[in-house]
This record gives sequence, structure tokens and C-alpha cells, in this order.
Amino acid sequence: MSAESARTIALPSGEEIAALGQGTWYLGEDPARREQEIAALRLGADLGMTVVDTAEMYGDGAAEELVGEAIRGRREEVFLVSKVLPGHADRKGTAAACERSLRRLRTERLDLYLLHWRGRWPLAETLAGFTDLMEAGKIRHCGVSNLDVADMVELTALPGGDAVAADQVLYNLSRRGIEWDLLPWCREAGVTVMAYSPIEQGRLLKGDALGAVARALGATPAQVALAWVLEQGVAAIPRSGSPDHVRENRGALDLRLPAKALDALDEAFPPPDGPTPLEML
Repeated sequence: MSAESARTIALPSGEEIAALGQGTWYLGEDPARREQEIAALRLGADLGMTVVDTAEMYGDGAAEELVGEAIRGRREEVFLVSKVLPGHADRKGTAAACERSLRRLRTERLDLYLLHWRGRWPLAETLAGFTDLMEAGKIRHCGVSNLDVADMVELTALPGGDAVAADQVLYNLSRRGIEWDLLPWCREAGVTVMAYSPIEQGRLLKGDALGAVARALGATPAQVALAWVLEQGVAAIPRSGSPDHVRENRGALDLRLPAKALDALDEAFPPPDGPTPLEML
């Protein structure tokens, strides 16, 4: 990958990670697709898409096991992300869930460990679990997923809250609500934003407006949608289930959207004009 196309996003620590990574939601669930999915993840790492995102929830651990196989022998090349389910996210439960994820992933540490969404356990309990794991060297960074501004304000004010590195949320051209408040807040606070479902699980790709922009740029709709997320200074983790899909996604790194294209996308997918409840999939 050329230096020009090697886009990165900075974590609060200053560490740079790949701006375009790979998601694994729904991977590992069909044995007939296993080898193709492993090949896709390995190709993505070859092409510089070295952030690999998974979760204990995905396939009840099947996605983590798949990732563990895909990164075997090349763990140091990958920035590995996983998530704890809210029901497990008290202090001791967070540590126990992490240990299970580490076993499935065949690794001794996670690079980033997230609370998947807010549940019944106080955020202070989860943060205490994250702190224990960081002190033990089991995770390098901690963060959250699907938390809105009020949650983030509460979280970062807690003991250990200054260690929160990222908020992973639903964000794409058709889901722009975070631009009103959450995205500006995270920028001001120095919290990295990661976008899951950046092409709305493929639903975005059927629209005429996105197709027209893509044709004008000699790109695919998926590449335009991903390039748009990257233009916002947000990391994107599209699911990558086949090598062809990975190669297409990788092309987004070489795509720069001119003002005319950005204006057309704003017209087709207007930014929010007021507060919007945080959306989830």
C-alpha cells in the first residue's frame, strides 16, 4: 500500500491505527464460507486494513474463533478489537469475558476492548474491569460502543474515564445523527470515533444518488460510501466476507471526494438539523 493511501486515525494516546479496517459481524456462522472468510481477513491485513473488529456476541464467539485462525502467525500486524456484552460488564464479569475472548482469539491481549452497549451494570463497574485488565496487560486500550453524548459525559467523568479511547457507533450516509452532537463532542474530547455498518449492511448501495456519484468518479457505490466516512475523520470497519469484497473496500483508500461529490451526497443524504437519538443496529 502506498504511503499516500495509507490513511490512519489517531487514538488519544497518539498511536495511529488504520482508518479502514474489517468488521466480522455475521462471520464464522456458516462452515461452508469459513475458508473464504479467513482468506478475506488475511487479504485485508495484507492490504493494510489491519484493524480487525469482533465481539463475544458475534455468533456466540464463532467470529472470534474465526479471527483467531485468520491472524495466527501474524498477530503483531493486527490491531485487534473485541467487545464485552452488557450483561457481563460488572468488574469481575468484564475480566472473565475478556479471558474467554482471548482464548477464542488465541492471543494474550486485545488492543482495544469495548463495552458493546450500555446495560444494567453501572459504568463505573465496567471501567473498573477495564482498569484491571489494562494493569494486567490483557488489554491495551478501552472504550465503548453505542454510547451517546450524555453517556459519554457520565463515563469520562468517572475514575478511569480518562482512559476511554473510542466510541464505536452506527454511522454512514443514511445515519448522520451523530454529526449534531456526538461527533463534535468526541472530537473536542479527543475520543476516536469508529463507524460500524458504514455501508448500512449493503442497503445504501441500491440508491440512485450514490450510484450517480460513483459513476462520475469511476468508483463503486461502496467505495464512495466508505470514502465519505473516512472524509469525516472517522474510522470505518465494513464487514469483509470475501476477498473480492475486501479488494473493493480497499479501493476507498485511494478515493478522494471532490466538493461537487460531497455536495451531491449532502443533497441526497442531508445532515441532521437537530438532535437525533443515537441509532443502533
